[in-house]
Amino acid sequence: MDLQELKEKKVGELVKEDIKTAHIFKKYGIDFCCGGGISIEHACKKQNVPIEALVNDLLNIDNTLPQSQDYDHWPLDVLSDYIIQKHHSYVEESIPLVLAYAHKVAQVHGEHHPPVIEILHLFTEVAAELSSHMPKEEGVLFPYIKHLVAAKRLGEFLKPPHFGTVENPIHMMEMEHESAGTLLKEIAVHSNNYTPPDWACNTFKALYAKLDEFEQDLHLHIHLENNILFPKAIQLEKELHHN
Repeated sequence: MDLQELKEKKVGELVKEDIKTAHIFKKYGIDFCCGGGISIEHACKKQNVPIEALVNDLLNIDNTLPQSQDYDHWPLDVLSDYIIQKHHSYVEESIPLVLAYAHKVAQVHGEHHPPVIEILHLFTEVAAELSSHMPKEEGVLFPYIKHLVAAKRLGEFLKPPHFGTVENPIHMMEMEHESAGTLLKEIAVHSNNYTPPDWACNTFKALYAKLDEFEQDLHLHIHLENNILFPKAIQLEKELHHN
């Protein structure tokens, strides 16, 4: 689809063809549900949205999630920064969007489709869990891991941290990962693995699509920490203590 065709495409039609585009329209405050019968160009003018920015987001929508990379060979300080920039930023940006969808769907459809009310409650717990979890990683654990890397690189003496050993905060982070993962598994069950009913409106479909995307991102996020960053940080700390 060329640029002019995309501009002339009706908002609701594009969302129907690719539900992921709903998140872009939501980002710019464009109604893709009841008011989706107008062209993208018209919608942008109506909302005073720069069409070039919106179209660029639409054209790059499949680059939202990171592609497979050789993370296992990345330096730990680089990997820590990547997790913050890619995954923590994704979570921070996505939580308000999912909550907005979930509140609207629960309000409109909750009476005749109770699972969406439970999904709202569960995701509210996920949001609270991760909003508490990530600052602890960014403020305590990741800086210490970067300190380990610097100490090895410069041959410096390693002072013991106030939390004793890196295994202590890592254990706490892993428990919190498990808690968030369990909540998302419950959401998957209540949403029939993110399959909206036949009668679902675009906002309903957008909610399930975004929840599916959120879970996929969190799986990679947790994998990078639990299976790569954390074990290597524990090993590095032990090496430094034995030198």
